[in-house]
Amino acid sequence: MHTHTHYRPSTADRIGIWIFMIVGAAIVIWSAIATASRISQVLRGEGVPASAHLIDIEALAPIGPEGAMLPVQIDTATVIATELSVAGFGAAILGPVVLFATIATVVTCLTLLGRNSLRGHIFSRTNTRLVTTVGLTALVGFGIAPVIEGMVANDAITRLSAGDFTGYAVLAAQPLAFVLIAFAFGIVGTAYTIGARIQRETEGLV
Repeated sequence: MHTHTHYRPSTADRIGIWIFMIVGAAIVIWSAIATASRISQVLRGEGVPASAHLIDIEALAPIGPEGAMLPVQIDTATVIATELSVAGFGAAILGPVVLFATIATVVTCLTLLGRNSLRGHIFSRTNTRLVTTVGLTALVGFGIAPVIEGMVANDAITRLSAGDFTGYAVLAAQPLAFVLIAFAFGIVGTAYTIGARIQRETEGLV
């Protein structure tokens, strides 16, 4: 005889999950507003800030005593993109859309995970799929978004310098962050997979 045993979260756990779900909804709303504002900036032709990764660029900055100018090396700078090519214009719109889609997908999956937890379904195939979707979406989405922003910055620099400036990185990857995300995703995904299997075997024995 097979019976289904479900964990019933405590009152404190339920409150925590509900707070988590409400915060998630607020994050999606805030992200939607920020995305709409950024796209509106691009469409109106206003200056769009984009992060550029520079290579061996030295400049003077007022960081010395009484504001004295001292040499500094700049590896990241915010470029205000006022004129963009067709490709740069498309990237300036695509970037925030990709970021919003990533955030919305991650929050939606985590909210569904929270809802299942409220119902006592902790380890299940559905939850394992949700965790997997969160991990893959985060890796791909948060990896692509900075690349697209870099395309916007590079396009702006090219137009500002009339193509004479080449001291910027076309692609600037930060592998450590992705390794950590992939590691965390692997651990959590494996835990849910094992937990779901153990729960199914336990239910089969009851």
